[in-house]
Amino acid sequence: MIEEGKALFLQIAESVEDSIVDGSLAEEAQAPSTNELAAFYRINPATAAKGVTMLVDKGVLYKRRGIGMFVAPGARESLLVERRAAFRDRYLTPLLAEARKLGLGSEDLAQLLREHAHTTTTEGDQ
Repeated sequence: MIEEGKALFLQIAESVEDSIVDGSLAEEAQAPSTNELAAFYRINPATAAKGVTMLVDKGVLYKRRGIGMFVAPGARESLLVERRAAFRDRYLTPLLAEARKLGLGSEDLAQLLREHAHTTTTEGDQ
C-alpha cells in the first residue's frame, strides 16, 4: 500500500477514508487504533497518529475517551462530496477543456463514454 513520494500519514488517512467510502467501515463503527494502523503498515505510531488526527480535524473520526476512535455520523457523505469535487477538478475539467479544443460537444463525449464502457465491459467478459 505504501506509495513512494506521498507522505505516509496522508496514505494512512486515505486508507481509512477509503474504508468509510466503500462501506467497510460504517458510521459509528470503531476505527482502527493508531497502534493497529502502525503495526499493519509497519510504520511509526506517531506517523499513524498524525493521519488519524488529520481525520479527527476533518470531522471524519471522533474520539470516545478511553474507548477509541469512531467514524463520525455523516462522514461517508462528507467524503463523497469531497471526492466528487476532487474528481471533477482532476479529471472532468481537463477532459472538457480538451474536448472543446477538439470540437467535441456533450453528446460526442457521452457517446465516447458509452463506447468505452461497452468495450471495457466486453473485454472483462473474455
